Amino acid sequence: MMTTSSQTEYQPFDLTEEVLASLVVTPGSAYPLGPALRLDGIRFSVVSRFATRVWVGIFRDVQDLEPAWEFEYDNAKHRTGDVWSIHVGGLAQGVYYKYRMDGPYDPSAGHYFDASIYLLDPRAKAFVGNVYDDTIKSVLILDGADRPCDTRPRIPMNETIIYEAHVGGLTQDSSSGVANPGTYRGLIEKLPYLKSLGITAIEVLPIQELGETRLGRCSVKGGGELINYWGYSSIGFFAPTARYGCSAHTWEHVDEFREMVEAVHDEGMEIILDVVFNHTSEGDQRGPNLCFRGMVNTIFYLMDDEGNYLNYSGCGNTVNCNHPLVRDFILDSLRYWVSVFHIDGFRFDLASILGRDQNGEVIENPPLVERIAEDP
Repeated sequence: MMTTSSQTEYQPFDLTEEVLASLVVTPGSAYPLGPALRLDGIRFSVVSRFATRVWVGIFRDVQDLEPAWEFEYDNAKHRTGDVWSIHVGGLAQGVYYKYRMDGPYDPSAGHYFDASIYLLDPRAKAFVGNVYDDTIKSVLILDGADRPCDTRPRIPMNETIIYEAHVGGLTQDSSSGVANPGTYRGLIEKLPYLKSLGITAIEVLPIQELGETRLGRCSVKGGGELINYWGYSSIGFFAPTARYGCSAHTWEHVDEFREMVEAVHDEGMEIILDVVFNHTSEGDQRGPNLCFRGMVNTIFYLMDDEGNYLNYSGCGNTVNCNHPLVRDFILDSLRYWVSVFHIDGFRFDLASILGRDQNGEVIENPPLVERIAEDP
């Protein structure tokens, strides 16, 4: 198992006045998409087909609602096709950031651009803060793609015995007897017990970053908004949720998740992720602009000709899984979890939606399902 780093190593990037004054912006590259940590700075690349203006904001603290530094992309210099990209020299790991986008606001055409709202990076590798009060931030981290792979058990399917578990619920009660209840590390403490049951694989309920208080339902008794306890409300498909971290001020929780995966493998067991690519926590037209809705709404979600969300998921929206750009997004996410975090397999929530076309119709040979099955 990897050695846990000391707490002092996890620090947000220090945005001093001297640093802010020295930042240098140059055109970025359109590929690969998403954030990228370079030797001399950070490249910010994001996709939006219908945006007319794009900004990236850098924040000093998680609680800050306004950035300490913001830069507007130049449509001529910083845009290649639908990709907006810049390189900011002088920044490093631990930067808190979000985007703003301006463009058409026309719900009947499916557009909800709002330049006053800061948006999460759909390809961010870490998030911290609270989705509910909009303090949540994307965090720039080194993703660890070159980390040596631990030993995968590679258990044959006909010998596999799966134990489904909620990472938080498994140990949050005091009866679990763990030192870190309700966390990735709490699950590590229970691994000897789980192995004693004879299981060969742990399937964890959704751990991709989620909008747990964006459920839109209230308690009958107290009237307060209910929490999406089970986690089926994803918004960050490349990032382990901070919800189950012992600490989550920068990227500690990402390493804690990595520790959990490696500990499972050390016990000779496999780990399977329950993934939710059928809807997001942005909901329908009444929902918030958290990410996709304010960037690529008409591409990422299924909509009718009047701009209404097609709700095959029963959760307000339905991901447009077989749009070419969304297909690539989902495949990139799956590859990331396998190659960077060494995940052994996936359980696809409401997988029938992966087989719908861009009109919502079920198709005989869904391109996305075929791509997943044949991906090397």
